[in-house]
Amino acid sequence: MRNRYEYVAGFLTVILVLVAFAGCRPKPAETKKQTGPVEVQASPVVHREVRRVVDSVGTLFPFDEAIISAEIEGPVEKVNVDLGDRVAQGQVMVQISDEEQRYLVAQMEAQLRQSLERLGLKDENDKVKDIRLTPEVRRAQADLTDADQRLRRVRSLVEQGIGSQQDLDEAQARSQSLQAAYDAMLNQTRNLIRDVERTRAVLDLQRKKLRDTQVRAPFAANVKERQVTVGQYVRPNTPLLTLVKIDPIRLRAEVPERMAPWIKVGQVAEVIVEAFENRKFRGKIWRISPTVDQSKRTFVVEALIDNRNAELKPGSYARVRVETDKVERIRLIPVSAINYVFGLNKAYAVSGGVVEARDVKLGDRYGQDVEITEGLEDGEMVATSQVARLDTGVKVRLASAAGNQQGN
Repeated sequence: MRNRYEYVAGFLTVILVLVAFAGCRPKPAETKKQTGPVEVQASPVVHREVRRVVDSVGTLFPFDEAIISAEIEGPVEKVNVDLGDRVAQGQVMVQISDEEQRYLVAQMEAQLRQSLERLGLKDENDKVKDIRLTPEVRRAQADLTDADQRLRRVRSLVEQGIGSQQDLDEAQARSQSLQAAYDAMLNQTRNLIRDVERTRAVLDLQRKKLRDTQVRAPFAANVKERQVTVGQYVRPNTPLLTLVKIDPIRLRAEVPERMAPWIKVGQVAEVIVEAFENRKFRGKIWRISPTVDQSKRTFVVEALIDNRNAELKPGSYARVRVETDKVERIRLIPVSAINYVFGLNKAYAVSGGVVEARDVKLGDRYGQDVEITEGLEDGEMVATSQVARLDTGVKVRLASAAGNQQGN
């Protein structure tokens, strides 16, 4: 065992000596880096008239959304729709038990008919045109007329000395009594007319409650959520279903405040969503917010998009592009001329074979070109290749004249 350990220790010693010897060998002479001008391609800063385009991102919203609630209480007998179903305006979606409501309507209708018969009316929509023509008033009027005629006859007999004073007194008392009865009947009939009107109103309300047992769709829509089941006992304001109208669908996007003069109602908006990357949906601007969000310095714009096939879904992320009427003359350079360094966009102006790095501010992008709002002047040449190797003072050599130059 000891001999084995001595053998291993000797072997490791040899290896260490060899490594140390290799480290002491002289290094070969390093090849000296070649220095000289960097060969680059360059392009001039050009002018072009462009029509301003507003690009933004937003979210799709339903045109309308409503939570449909119960208006009466009772057990649910039937639910005719479910998640995703398309409903037409007026379609019955939920049926609540109507048994109690039907009994109440029948009771009120019987009460109304009884009052109408006392007024001499046949149809519940008929109204009293002249209170003196109602049956009970006419009967009271007939009794009063008979009493007045009898009073006149008795008075005539008394004046002729034929009749007695007692008969006259009785006839006069009867006439006064029937006059009072006639006046009372007029008041009673007026009250009865008011009771009929009140009964009509209660009956109309009860009929509405009967109709409310059938929960109908207020507009053509799709069912977003079902919140009720058969057998459930509901009360007024219990949510039953949530409906969304998605044709047309709304796109709500935020636009920088500086673009406010460019956006107008009626402009065409091209919309792209992630689910249909290769398709463009067209809509129109129909709402513009009158205020600017102070924290974001943006304002909200809404566009309406045709969605008859229900392809677009509320809540989806979307990109929108609006071509405006704003035409401006701007400076452009190729996108390849921009180098992003430590949070700054830089371009490299070439003059006399020497580079000068410039901090530039970018505007909108137009294909392979980008707008320059600050940092470069008209006609200056900028490097469009090898930009990662450039900085102020670096010498360059133009590989070739800039191709595809655009005139002013």
